Amino acid sequence: MANEYMKNIKRFRILVMGRANAGKTTILQRVCNSTDKPEIFDGEGNKVDSYKRGYHDIKHELVFKSNPGFVFHDSCGFEAGSTQQFDQMKSFVVDHAATEKVNDRVHAIWFCIPMTDYHRTVTAAEKKFFNECDTGHVPVIVLLTKVDALYLTAVRELLDDGLTIVEAKERAAEKQGKLLEKWLAHVKDELDKCKYPPKGYVTLQKMHQEKADCTVLMESTANVMNEEGLQMILISTQQSSILLCIEYAVRR
Repeated sequence: MANEYMKNIKRFRILVMGRANAGKTTILQRVCNSTDKPEIFDGEGNKVDSYKRGYHDIKHELVFKSNPGFVFHDSCGFEAGSTQQFDQMKSFVVDHAATEKVNDRVHAIWFCIPMTDYHRTVTAAEKKFFNECDTGHVPVIVLLTKVDALYLTAVRELLDDGLTIVEAKERAAEKQGKLLEKWLAHVKDELDKCKYPPKGYVTLQKMHQEKADCTVLMESTANVMNEEGLQMILISTQQSSILLCIEYAVRR
């Protein structure tokens, strides 16, 4: 019965969440090995002409021609405290986590937190989501995005410590790593205390580069899936790593 259910799933569906300017679209482009904008379709499969940066109808499907095996939904940021936006998002999650239409079900949620806002990584919006939104069997993975922004922070802190600019640049990478560890630990500490904590955490760097490696993101997502069939659908759909496909095939 489970195998028949998996056979009916044609595409892997992911809800991408987070505040504006979290780098969500760029991540999706890297995952799908594309530099193009996605094609947008409404809930009935009709193509939507415009793609407005910063605003998306959560019901719309984002599909890249380079990898139509993925379907993405983009949630507008609700950091402004809009109850209506939060309720719409929550309703979508609940409906698409349990719908009887297997090809409409959301299989994973990526919640993006940008390190450009490292001083406010966990706001009331994040706490509200992880305390009030029960995603059921759909795993939520927190993505720390734009980690590269911590490099400049590292340089500034080293300069403040009295180092020369040359010395600061030499030690910046090490300092950046320590800052990332610090903020990742902070995010985990805050969100793991919530009623519905994330199932995993991933840090993403150099996503602005066209050849950025998404293997860790794909592997982390697969590892928190609670069904082996969904793991295999994800792994076979992703284009980040042939080795990942081989690894999961060997596990079976």
